[in-house]
Amino acid sequence: MGARPASTVRSKQSAPQQDQIFDSHPEVSLDFECVRQAAQQRYTRPFLIIDNAIVRAKLERFRAAMPRIRPHYAVKANPDHRVLRTLAQNGSGFEIASVAELDLLLALGVPAAEIFYSNPVKARDSIAYAAQKGVEWYVVDSVDEMRRVHEVMPDAKQYLRIATPNIGSDWPLAGKFGAGTAEIRECIAYASRHRIDLAGITFHVGSQCRNPENWRVGIEKARALFDAMVKAGLKPRMLDIGGGYPVRHVKPIPSIEVIGEVVNRALEAFPDDVRVIAEPGRFLVSDAGYFVCRVLGTATRGGKRWMHWDAGMFGGVIETTEGLKYRIRCDRSGPDVPWTVAGPTCDSVDIVMRDELLPSDLQEGDFIYIKNAGAYTTAYASQFNGFPLPEVRVIDARGD
Repeated sequence: MGARPASTVRSKQSAPQQDQIFDSHPEVSLDFECVRQAAQQRYTRPFLIIDNAIVRAKLERFRAAMPRIRPHYAVKANPDHRVLRTLAQNGSGFEIASVAELDLLLALGVPAAEIFYSNPVKARDSIAYAAQKGVEWYVVDSVDEMRRVHEVMPDAKQYLRIATPNIGSDWPLAGKFGAGTAEIRECIAYASRHRIDLAGITFHVGSQCRNPENWRVGIEKARALFDAMVKAGLKPRMLDIGGGYPVRHVKPIPSIEVIGEVVNRALEAFPDDVRVIAEPGRFLVSDAGYFVCRVLGTATRGGKRWMHWDAGMFGGVIETTEGLKYRIRCDRSGPDVPWTVAGPTCDSVDIVMRDELLPSDLQEGDFIYIKNAGAYTTAYASQFNGFPLPEVRVIDARGD
């Protein structure tokens, strides 16, 4: 591999100033009147409505910002087959965490060679199934996983997930996954000793990452590891810069174009024959959707206002329990007051918001419209307590 010196990577001093990074592009989201009409015309249970035209637009915007990178959609963000088909038809690759996700893609005709198995801990049977179906790329972050993949599929292309800073991410992912310095050395030595095709490096900067510098640090670290791998007799040829690309909710975010500037300059340190991919999930589908549910009833307990929705943390609104702040709309216009919002189940943990400012006149039967909720809503939902899964409705402004 014709390595370029790591010194060509952009320095910290040339990073965008804080007041330059926030996304000032006109917001693109599903038309609210379309959402209201969908709820009023037919409502039998909570539903997610997705506009595939927006999914396509977000995919094109990602590509334009980072033209060297092939996006591989993170299926876990929203596995609806119509969304997957749209992405496949428009040239996206995919990354999976399970064989169930693999089967969804294969049923749509996605080539197995375009699917990356990016879960760092996989059952032996799952590896064997994916290998039999033709999947070539498997992530590892430990010698144990490296050994397991190699024993099942000796010619697998493995790529090492490394720990990298998650500073400025709403959901840091470091800790559960990602090899540290000592483990990286161990994995490279083990791969060299056992002639394992350790072919690449990956990292994840954390979900909803609002700090573009995390990508620079991760890419610089990967560049140094490529050199170490070559020195050990390995042939690194793929870099996966993961996911974490933020979408609009209530906090300012850097635009994908600013993130692209940081990434593109850092990638100058890699020769052109290195394959570079990314794993956008939320970025591609979140803005395309609204999640709609209904108020079941209200109550006052201990002087506090409570509101129960027909969808809570088990029915699609779980990310609020981890700190995500959605923009919420309704059809009422009373003065905002603090509400505790709970789901319909009998579990006491099913509380999705506390002291959320919403109109005081909200009442039984009112619709709740949660904006930019196309990711990690229906994907997280279950039928706990016997409540139905949310419906997924897909529209397309182009009509195809």
